[in-house]
Amino acid sequence: MGSSSKPSALLVVWRRASSILTRIVVWCALFGILFLLRSFFLLIFLTFVFAYIQYRAVVRLEPFVRCRALRVVISGLVFLAGLITVGNFMLPPVAEQARLFANSFGVYLRAIDNQLLDMSKSYPIMSEFMPQLGELAAHESYNEEDATWRPEGSASAALLQQLFGFGEVSTGHKNVQATLDRMRRIGQDIFGMVSAFLLSLLFSFLIVFDLERLTALVRGLEDTKLRFAYREVGPGIYHFAAVLGQALEAQFFIALLNTTLTAAGLWLLGLTSKLAFFLLIVFLCSFIPIAGVFISSVPICLLALQQEGLGMMFMAAGMITVIHLIEAYVLNPRIFGHHLRLNPVLVLIILTMGGELFGVWGLVLGLPVSNYFFKYAIRSDHAPVAAE
Repeated sequence: MGSSSKPSALLVVWRRASSILTRIVVWCALFGILFLLRSFFLLIFLTFVFAYIQYRAVVRLEPFVRCRALRVVISGLVFLAGLITVGNFMLPPVAEQARLFANSFGVYLRAIDNQLLDMSKSYPIMSEFMPQLGELAAHESYNEEDATWRPEGSASAALLQQLFGFGEVSTGHKNVQATLDRMRRIGQDIFGMVSAFLLSLLFSFLIVFDLERLTALVRGLEDTKLRFAYREVGPGIYHFAAVLGQALEAQFFIALLNTTLTAAGLWLLGLTSKLAFFLLIVFLCSFIPIAGVFISSVPICLLALQQEGLGMMFMAAGMITVIHLIEAYVLNPRIFGHHLRLNPVLVLIILTMGGELFGVWGLVLGLPVSNYFFKYAIRSDHAPVAAE
């Protein structure tokens, strides 16, 4: 009797251990595949976003158009026409204003130097931390048009180097070589982004068009030797895609409203010389929680400082703060509804770790992934899910 119960107990332990080991192996294999495909993240992400937008349009057209293939074609053409229209109206002014902003960067540094120099007269201790201020103060005729001004001697440039770790300013041959290498990398990045954008348009249309057969093909894994992997990761991937799609859809509307409010604020402040460029930055940075606010505010504050001085810069910062408060306490609760909320401290930790480990992708996808992890992944099968 005892001998028969002992093997059965060992069998139960073995089954549990093998089940846990199988789950670990399957998920490790999935994360390993994602790591190998990390250079294709932009293509995968854009394909998912474009496919999700077109799929939602196909579903909404169902009451009006019965033929699914026709719905897919209509959705794809409307989506493509919208992108072409936006690009035709936005790209030329954005490119021109971005070029002017880059060419005026030295002017912005001079304006900051002027403000720092004025502050150092009231607070002499600043000169001890930034020796460049002493050199600037030595030129009594120094002003914004001073021909002796050089970026290498700029106090604001030195401050930016210390804050963001740019390192020492190179000169001579090293500076030229570094500039050429940077331009080469920028060219490669732009080519990669354009290629990923065009390929994602094609892939997303084909995926939505053939979605029914692709779904049947994936579900066919249930009848293969890989059914253990399908049963383990299939539901998780489905739930994660749904959570990510809903989060991006909600964030898209928030970005539109945020951009509209910023446009109104810049118009009221009279900072309209580079409006299209700033609005594009605000729209894109709206998809990066918390950090996007600081990233998008830098060029706006620089322009305000250069045009009107320190007072206008503080007014621009106040305007951005008000818009951020409206976004955080009015738009987010109304658009996201009663979705699971993450603790603010946890949000900062996630963004910090995600940014350090995965760069921009950690900032963009860190919160949706964490939302899915706390809402679905770690819950037991019988645990209640927070109300939507």
